[in-house]
Amino acid sequence: MLPKHTLIAIVAGLLAGCAVGPDYVQPNVPMLEQFHGQAAINQRQATSNADLVTWWAGFGDARLTRFVTLALEQNLDLAQASARVVQARAGLGAANAALLPSGNISGQAARAYQSIETPLGRVLNSTPGFDRYGGSYEADVGASWELDVFGGLRRGREAALADYQASEAGAVATRLAVAAQTADTYITIRGLQTRLDIARRQVQTEQDLLSTIKLLYSKGLAAELQVKQAEGALAQVQASIPVLETGLDAAMNALDVMLGALPGTHRAELAEASDIPTPPQIAAAGSPGELLRRRPDLIVAERRLAASNARIGVAIAEYYPKVSLSGLVGSATSISSSNLFTNGASQASGVLGLRWRLFDFGRINAQIEQAKGQEAEALAAYRLAALLATEDVENAFSALVKKEEQTAVLTQGVDSLSRARSLSFTAYQKGAISLIEVLQADENLLRASDARVQAQTESARAAVAAFKALGGGWQPKEPEAIAIK
Repeated sequence: MLPKHTLIAIVAGLLAGCAVGPDYVQPNVPMLEQFHGQAAINQRQATSNADLVTWWAGFGDARLTRFVTLALEQNLDLAQASARVVQARAGLGAANAALLPSGNISGQAARAYQSIETPLGRVLNSTPGFDRYGGSYEADVGASWELDVFGGLRRGREAALADYQASEAGAVATRLAVAAQTADTYITIRGLQTRLDIARRQVQTEQDLLSTIKLLYSKGLAAELQVKQAEGALAQVQASIPVLETGLDAAMNALDVMLGALPGTHRAELAEASDIPTPPQIAAAGSPGELLRRRPDLIVAERRLAASNARIGVAIAEYYPKVSLSGLVGSATSISSSNLFTNGASQASGVLGLRWRLFDFGRINAQIEQAKGQEAEALAAYRLAALLATEDVENAFSALVKKEEQTAVLTQGVDSLSRARSLSFTAYQKGAISLIEVLQADENLLRASDARVQAQTESARAAVAAFKALGGGWQPKEPEAIAIK
């Protein structure tokens, strides 16, 4: 057994020792005080506000909210992300267990028979009291503990904890992506349905126009050129319908997959067209610096950086000796089990182990340089992720504001064309113009209405992209402090 003063000295050194390698400090990333597009976003006129945590409810569409809720419960990408969190948690558990003593219990029993026909049996048979039947029994309790004197195991635990936190943030990032994709797909469906309704009305208008021109042509009041032009315009509109229907089918199938259901599951529920959801006001967007805490993809990049920093310490710890304690207490006997646990059968041992890669420093140097290179790569990835996140927000803000401006202009155009169509119909009733001009006014109005619907759809999708870019859809937790001493 080890002397008591030696054991005390080892444990005291363990408790007082510091972990080798650099302590992690989150790097500063230059960020603007305010987004360039923030002022324009604040000046938007919206009918409702949206809480950043549950932004999809701000669109005021109950079915949209229901589908996002279903996706967050049933999506299979989220199921995979949750499984990755479980794996990372198990890795953290293994790293924690490496810091603790391990123990085992072992035992064995054996029964043997010695034949007197063998040379050994003949010799033993000549011995008085020889028993041809023999047995042996043994029971032991053992324990071992690697003393983390230089902190390599603690750095390993730090890396495992950072990996676990990164996996949690990755699951949140998947959650946000699922919510945004579900909302985007739903809005696309509503936009395509509205455009299909306009296209079908336009087909009817073009057919009426063609019928009128053919009638005039039969009476010699219209040229053949006008007939062919009308036929071409009708064919162009008719050809757009299959394209829109294909896009609608694909969007409905995509929504079902997002909900973890077979394609076609929710088609009947979506068959009836509905209005395009109106984008809400983006409230409490926060500063660019808050993206570092709110966007889960940035948290993933930062935690990976922390893990790579800790692994430098794991590599450096290989320079130093590994010290371990092990002990065994047990009992062993032979012939009879009746005296297995008597004083005469007891056995005990204690071992102070030392392992030192004394002549392997070249390989250790290479491992340290590799770890430092991985840390430098993770740092560059983190800084790039911050830049891309800011770009993402700025682009989303710009798209939202500009699409809404486009929608407003097109709405004015639709109002003007609607008034022009009304005036042309009044003039037709008075005999001032022909029916062709009325139908052409209808055609212009429908084309402008289709352009407005596209702008409305894109502005609603841009709002979804803005909420996603801001990291909306969850409530961030306060970061955990990791102290390695």
